[in-house]
Amino acid sequence: MSTYRVAQVSAPGGPLAIVEREMPQPGPGHVRIAVDACGICHSDVFFVNAGVPGVRFPLVPGHEIAGRIEELGEGAQDKGWRVGDRVAVGWFGGSCGHCGPCRQGDFIVCENLKVPGWAYDGGYAEAVIAPADALARIPDALAAPDAAPLGCAGVTTYNGLRRSSARPGDLVAVLGIGGLGHLGVKYAAAMRFETVAIARGAGKADFAKQLGAHHYIDSTADTAVADALQSLGGARVVLATAANSDATTATVEGLSPRGELVVIGADTEPLGISPNQLLMSGKIVRGHPSGTAQDVEDTLAFSALHGIRPMTEIVPLDQADEAYRKMLSGAARFRMVLTTR
Repeated sequence: MSTYRVAQVSAPGGPLAIVEREMPQPGPGHVRIAVDACGICHSDVFFVNAGVPGVRFPLVPGHEIAGRIEELGEGAQDKGWRVGDRVAVGWFGGSCGHCGPCRQGDFIVCENLKVPGWAYDGGYAEAVIAPADALARIPDALAAPDAAPLGCAGVTTYNGLRRSSARPGDLVAVLGIGGLGHLGVKYAAAMRFETVAIARGAGKADFAKQLGAHHYIDSTADTAVADALQSLGGARVVLATAANSDATTATVEGLSPRGELVVIGADTEPLGISPNQLLMSGKIVRGHPSGTAQDVEDTLAFSALHGIRPMTEIVPLDQADEAYRKMLSGAARFRMVLTTR
């Protein structure tokens, strides 16, 4: 039987080591994907460090997968998939189909969501088995290292904006211009929002404008972020990509009446928002999860149409541990991507 290589963690918080395994066969309703590229997402830390229930070791992380179908399990062909199809799998790695949210068609909040690298082996590997309902088609215009991060970072920012209350011409602010935020700014500009980038330091202003921002707010300046937003007329939407609850809280008073704070940056600290800040002006605060396979496909298509690509550092699978550690250190600019070829 043929073999393939994976980068696996043997114990919580341990290093990623390259090992060979026997090539798996896809079961009913599943496909085997030859992985071309896999993004390294900060959310992988939850699994590598056993920070969520149900993690099993050895563990192969990775939920930003781009590759080609190389084998179909029984029934997968009936779902429209063929060997050779270029596909992506993101945070949404399949749903159970029978819980309450699934029965209502809200698959991304499935109570038994199958996240790659948690529910099954992820994409830090030369091959991965995934359910057919997790697959999104990759447009020909997108290379695999560009498509991979869009399955999580891309769809989360794109979907968070398109499902918000903002409409073309509205003032939309993106808090943070890192791994998530740099894509958020690009998407906001392409959606024809008057786009504000918020980050730390005056030196990032030129970079924000290169991404497409119309305005830049330095969160370390003397003028408070909320006051700076109000001087521009107030934000219809703030997309909070920074994993910093204090920074997120500081934007609330910068929202316009009935403005919306969309939180996608994960932080364990509570937000410091009082009911009085929300009531009189009808402001909304909500969390936004990633997106289904169809949402990923929509993100890929929009990105191809508008020439939007993530900023990446590409490294071979052999260097998975070094790339993961670089992501952890905050030194990555902006998405680390593993490739197998």
